[in-house]
Amino acid sequence: MTGSATDKTVLVVEDDETTREALALELREAGYGCVTAGDGRAALDYLATHSAPDVIVLDMLLPVLDGWHFLQQLRQRGAAASIPVIIATATVISRAWALDHGCAGFVQKPVEAGALLDEIRRCL
Repeated sequence: MTGSATDKTVLVVEDDETTREALALELREAGYGCVTAGDGRAALDYLATHSAPDVIVLDMLLPVLDGWHFLQQLRQRGAAASIPVIIATATVISRAWALDHGCAGFVQKPVEAGALLDEIRRCL
């Protein structure tokens, strides 16, 4: 990984508040900056008004704007389209699906902190 965790920011897009805050806590304890969004629309709004994060951790089953539509709209947003996205899901989506759809990584839910941190390091 280039640089240290302390100069990297992760955007966690997760609708379950407990899961979202647990992931954010794990990331902060590992030295990452972390911002969160409860749905895809809130994440896109964040991206439109803030500096781009270094990586996005994306749940696929979200209210308002789901992960599939979030990915579609993200890819239409110029520079934001190059942000690595790690899919975090308990659905039947696989690592192969994530990679085939332009994502940089994949973790299965329930997310184990070590697996997520390893995937973030690999993607960065």
